[in-house]
Amino acid sequence: MQDNNQIIIALDMDDHKQVLSLVKQLDPARCRLKIGKELFTSFGPKLVKKLQKLGFDIFLDLKFHDIPNTVYKAVKAACELDVWMLTIHSSGGSEMLRAARTAVDESEHKPLLIAVTVLTSLSDKDMAEQGIQRSAAEQVLRLASLAQQNGMDGVVCSAEEVPSIRRLLSKSFVLVTPGIRPAGDEAQDQKRVVTPRDAISAGSDFLVIGRPITRARKPAEKLNLILDEISGTGAVLC
Repeated sequence: MQDNNQIIIALDMDDHKQVLSLVKQLDPARCRLKIGKELFTSFGPKLVKKLQKLGFDIFLDLKFHDIPNTVYKAVKAACELDVWMLTIHSSGGSEMLRAARTAVDESEHKPLLIAVTVLTSLSDKDMAEQGIQRSAAEQVLRLASLAQQNGMDGVVCSAEEVPSIRRLLSKSFVLVTPGIRPAGDEAQDQKRVVTPRDAISAGSDFLVIGRPITRARKPAEKLNLILDEISGTGAVLC
């Protein structure tokens, strides 16, 4: 998927004023914004609308996972917010995925419908604890294939799994990569991490980056450095 606005900044914070202070330093032509469970639970659709008025595309990352009818209704409601992208869990199964697809197709606003495969905080050990007799990488491929078969536009996955997914699935399938850490930044709670340049080179379409930008002293400058790293016009970040 060709898109020059590839950075999605994760607004994983709980302070409304802090969010607005941050985004007013950013250029919507150079990034998009992710609203997750914490922010949406606290501030809801009003914050989505406020950020959209500032010119930003919104990735609504609520990871819906429920019975098909409930997910259908939730996705319908999300579509009415005119968000650019939203997530559901691929592990919800085929019927749930198809219900979500139907909800988008029936809506006036049609966001990209992205399925979460395996959270980047999970390791092979975590898979075994859940009774899944596959590695995290193997489970990602299985769930990505299930997602494409049932009409999803793409999946969330680690950049480590991107080459395997690209070989297995359609080239138009959108790959959204969290767990991105610029060279020299701490991995923190992510277990499968990749640098921005390596992720794009591997075939990721969009990169989700949170704390390296949101906690930077100069967020816009940090974003620009990351974009320069991706394009190869700047030095590797350290």
